[in-house]
Amino acid sequence: METIKFILNDRLVSITVDGDRMLLWVLRTDLGLTGLKYGCGEALCGSCTVLVDNEAVFSCQTPVRSVSGKKVTTIEGLSKDGRLHPVQSAFIKHDALQCGFCTPGMILKACSFLEANPKPTREQIITAMDGNLCRCGAQVRIVQAIQDAAKEKKGGQP
Repeated sequence: METIKFILNDRLVSITVDGDRMLLWVLRTDLGLTGLKYGCGEALCGSCTVLVDNEAVFSCQTPVRSVSGKKVTTIEGLSKDGRLHPVQSAFIKHDALQCGFCTPGMILKACSFLEANPKPTREQIITAMDGNLCRCGAQVRIVQAIQDAAKEKKGGQP
């Protein structure tokens, strides 16, 4: 057991756990944040995506020890002061979800992607989002939402 300290959704967290325990389970079970989902457990579907220092990571394959001293953001911490993040708003506007299981991971991956590439092409969006799976068939609306969010952030292509 070791004590791991990190910033979670803008709050300092200190938790004593097995450092090899996957971040997914620490967040869901120990800290009660159920927005991220357990999908495949093998970093193949993206349902467990969170941001670590603004980079999208699969929490099912991330030992909690590796986030010590870092900033972790889950879907629960994305909105600020009661205002949705532009990507969240775009997903709602474009109805870019069906069952909603993949949605938190999709949104967080899109946020990370748009930080690195604020003027993406459609093809770049498709390539970047390839590791996050949607089995409901909302991919076209997801891409449209990300394009819209990029424009909202005043960086996107027409």
